[in-house]
This record gives sequence, C-alpha cells and structure tokens, in this order.
Amino acid sequence: MAGTSTEVNGTKNPYLFIVGCPRSGTTLLRRVLDAHPSIAITTRETHWVPTVFSDKEGLTPDGFVTPELIPKLLANPRFLKLGIPPQALMKLTESPEPIHYARFVTGVFDLYGEAQKKPLVGDKTPGYVRQLSLLHTLWPTARFVHLIRDGRDICLSVMDWKDKAQKFDRRFPTWSEDPISTAALWWKWHVDLGRQAGRSLGPKLYYEVRYESLVNNPLQECMALCRFLGVPYSDSMIRFHEGRTRAKPGLDAKHAWLPITSGMRDWRKQMCDYDVERFEAVAGDLLEELEYPRASERTRQAAQMHAAKICDAFIRNAELKKQLLPEGW
Repeated sequence: MAGTSTEVNGTKNPYLFIVGCPRSGTTLLRRVLDAHPSIAITTRETHWVPTVFSDKEGLTPDGFVTPELIPKLLANPRFLKLGIPPQALMKLTESPEPIHYARFVTGVFDLYGEAQKKPLVGDKTPGYVRQLSLLHTLWPTARFVHLIRDGRDICLSVMDWKDKAQKFDRRFPTWSEDPISTAALWWKWHVDLGRQAGRSLGPKLYYEVRYESLVNNPLQECMALCRFLGVPYSDSMIRFHEGRTRAKPGLDAKHAWLPITSGMRDWRKQMCDYDVERFEAVAGDLLEELEYPRASERTRQAAQMHAAKICDAFIRNAELKKQLLPEGW
C-alpha cells in the first residue's frame, strides 16, 4: 500500500497506542496520526481492550476466547463504534485451535484497518497510560506514544470538565475538599506511571511527545513521530483539519476541528496564585523533572503540609481500590 515502509511490513496490529493523562491533547494527536496515509487510529477510545482480558470476560482463565466473548463485545457501545460486522467478527473465532485474546484483538484491528484501507492500526485511549505493561505483554511489538502536557494547563481543563465533576467526586474523596490538589495528583499519577513503564520498554517501543512542542513546532514533531513509527512523513498529518473545520459559534477546538493551534490554555494568565501554589506543592517535583518552570522557587510550609495530607488520602484511596501506584509513592 502507498506510504508503507519496508520496516512496517509484516508487523502486527495494534501497531501503536496513544496514551497520556486525559485532557493532554490526545484527540489532537489522534487526528494528526490518523491523517497519515498508512495509519488508522480507532475512531473512539476503546476502553474494553485491557478490561476484557483482566476481567476474563468471555475468556478462559488463561486468556483464550470462548463463545461468550462475541455477544459481550456486540453489547458494548464502544466496540460497536469500530463498525466491525458481526459476521466478520465471528470468522475470527473459526479455528480448530484455541484462539488467544491477543490474536483475536489483532484480527479486530486488522479488520478496522481494511475498512480504512490502511495497514497500520492504532488506538487512542488516554487511560491506557496506566496499563502499558499489560498491553506490552499482550502485544510485545506495539509502540506507545505518550503525550505529556503541563499539568497546570490540564488542571484548568479539568476544572471546566463539567460532565466529569461528579465522577471525580466519587472516585477521589479529596476532590470536594480540594479539587486543585487532587487534579495535580491525578496528573502526576498518570504521568509517573506512563514514564516508569516506558523506561522499561525502551526507546524502540516508547516515545514521549510534549504537547507544547507539538502545537508550536508541528512539522518537526510530526517528522520525529514518523521516524519513531518507521513510516515516511506525510504533509497530510498537519493538514488533518482541511475540509472538516466548522465555524459554528460556541464550538470548542475539538468539535470545531481547528488546525493545530497554540495557546488554547495558559495557566500563567488563567490560574490564580493560590491555585498555582497548591498545584506546585503537590506536583512541583514532576514539573521540574519535565523541565516545566515553576511559578515560585519556594512553597510556604502551610501549603506543603496541606499537600502532604491530600497525598496521603489519595494514596490510601488508591490502595483501597487496588489501583496501581507509581514506584516511590
């Protein structure tokens, strides 16, 4: 197929996963990569891929497909968004030998790629940043693109995330007391888990993209992404919006299909000093590690003590729910 390099011939799908803390700009990155002539990124976030395997829904204890899997998937609204015909899905299970879940999902992604007329198929589900190790176990050659954005800008976005406020309140007991510090921990949790797992995968399978660099230097970042993915660069990546941009008043950047645009959020102008201090008291160390400049070199002792209390409560809640925590937390 046109645009396919020799390096990618014979590789297995899923070819790549786009991951990152939610609100990092992963939808933008999905659209950029999906515009490549050789790459198709699933239209909607899947969510079911690791969940089915972990919960063994329609699988044997050792991960092989059972007849119950197909109706479970066909009852999943997110799976239906892939547009895979039930007959084609059934054919994936027609084998005299047991079919492992990893092989079955590879077949699903292959079918999606065939429909899009593209050989390489990936997935954009931000929360998979917490499950890199499991996904790598299932698909050892899959590549991971981790999008990282300044957590203070993500915090601003989370505060405007109206339809998610109640879910945050249910998931994180500290949210009602201090949403800023909780959002800082939530960002740090995702980024730390992704980076720690990424280091074990190595540079051939794991690649970090800074959102700020993507929007300010799209050509250079897209060319670097293509080198990592082993495909030739295509100008279609930075022209993903052409023919789709909508000028209807009130639409946000995502729904308006705007081109790559910098300055969508700016914590320096939109975040009050008190909120910045609370955020940096919790996640200032990660900001420094990522070379995002802190607003202040010093944090008041009262802010540090408050941050420690929120951190302890966040960790206790995660342990109670048996959620994976980064090393060193």
